[in-house]
Amino acid sequence: MANILRYNPADDAFDDLFRGFFMRPVRFEGQQEVQIKVDVSEDEKAYTVHAEIPGVKKEDIHVTIEGNQVAISAEIKKEKEVKEGEKVLRSERYYGKVSRAFALAQDVDEATAQAKYNNGVLELRLPKRVTSKTKTLNIQ
Repeated sequence: MANILRYNPADDAFDDLFRGFFMRPVRFEGQQEVQIKVDVSEDEKAYTVHAEIPGVKKEDIHVTIEGNQVAISAEIKKEKEVKEGEKVLRSERYYGKVSRAFALAQDVDEATAQAKYNNGVLELRLPKRVTSKTKTLNIQ
């Protein structure tokens, strides 16, 4: 006879909390760790972001802006194959997605934001949204 166990959703939540906590992602010798490194600078009108994303096509990079939240993601596709004659000696492939998100001190004007990608560096020009000044009303 089969044992019947009561399902408790809290058990799954506890497992999800610690999943991967004691494990590191698998990385082979000589393989670079893929991550997006960013520099953020600011002047009175805009933020400038430089993000290193080498070896990625610009079509595989996605930037989303929501208020003061900026998210950069990229699809990484790397293939390297070493052949001698007709026999494949080694084949290294990596497919994956990397992302980076951060918050800025002030909201960004999404309509006038600009992005350029050149030599593995994504440059974002994120103009600050003009905030209206506080107006004091006279009570009559």
